[in-house]
Amino acid sequence: MTDRPALSCALAPTADVVAQARLAEQLGYRRVWLTDAPALYGDLWVAMGRIATGTEHIGIGAGVTVPGLRHPMVTASAIASVEELAPGRLIMGLGTGYSALNTLGRKASTWAQTAAYYRQVRALLDGQTVDIDGRACRMMQLPELGARRPIKVPLWLAVSGPKGIATARELAVPGVIWTSTPTEHGDWPDSALLRFGTVLDPGEDHTHPRVLEAAGPGYTAMVVHAAWQHSPTAVDRLPGGTKWREQVEQEQPTERRHTIVHEGHIVRLVDRDRDVATAAGPTLLDIGWTGNAASIRDRFTQAADSGVTEVIYIPAGPDIARELTAFASAASFSA
Repeated sequence: MTDRPALSCALAPTADVVAQARLAEQLGYRRVWLTDAPALYGDLWVAMGRIATGTEHIGIGAGVTVPGLRHPMVTASAIASVEELAPGRLIMGLGTGYSALNTLGRKASTWAQTAAYYRQVRALLDGQTVDIDGRACRMMQLPELGARRPIKVPLWLAVSGPKGIATARELAVPGVIWTSTPTEHGDWPDSALLRFGTVLDPGEDHTHPRVLEAAGPGYTAMVVHAAWQHSPTAVDRLPGGTKWREQVEQEQPTERRHTIVHEGHIVRLVDRDRDVATAAGPTLLDIGWTGNAASIRDRFTQAADSGVTEVIYIPAGPDIARELTAFASAASFSA
């Protein structure tokens, strides 16, 4: 029988993140992963440091950091600092930054750039001297001025598509993070699946305001925002999509639209996103893991059969505590 995946959660770095992490710890979540998107939320590493000192044992993950946002030395130093605060509890995930960089008007990093960044950070943590932008770099903190090298924090990779999978294999990463159910088990010991959605109470459906606010951010991020990033007119094929696009175009000129499209990305609905999520109708419930408690448990079993070892739940809406509690209970991980 395939082992059941562990349950973790992903939170946005906000002023409330420590209280949310404490609740997740009480509910039995394995890890708290923190989103890295400086234009959308607070600082990833500040939040991780707060969680490290504000919780007792829950794991902490950077999910995921992005090449191009920080020099590899800055990332390595941040990892070392959090590891000092919470020894053995930290994992760093690295990704291409499709949304995080788009909010800055930039394209995602290439897989070659991502692989190079991964190797540089790993080498720095291992105590090596590495060439970065034509200059030698080494973590040179003396004892009591920084963590002793080597720093054995695991570095995972967020993967998608053949190139991402190939890069993960090339780097021999210890863990991968997926945004959709993997089609192959791969060569890595840990395989985490990001999932959003909400546990429905009896009688609830897509017409209920609570469901809209909790399931809507995942729908708009993964369907509407993703379609717009591919091609702005692609959203016209979605229910309410033309109206949504026209609102974006009215609010900002072409060169500034990236500064508003992702507002609240995956965790909150702004008015134009609320309208397009409402227009989705019952389809709102088909994106992500939205359903009753029994269906959530079934999905854990299906994920395990796909080689998933950890499900990372992304709670959304105004009541994160309710979402964390309901999902843990549905997955039979409640304290």
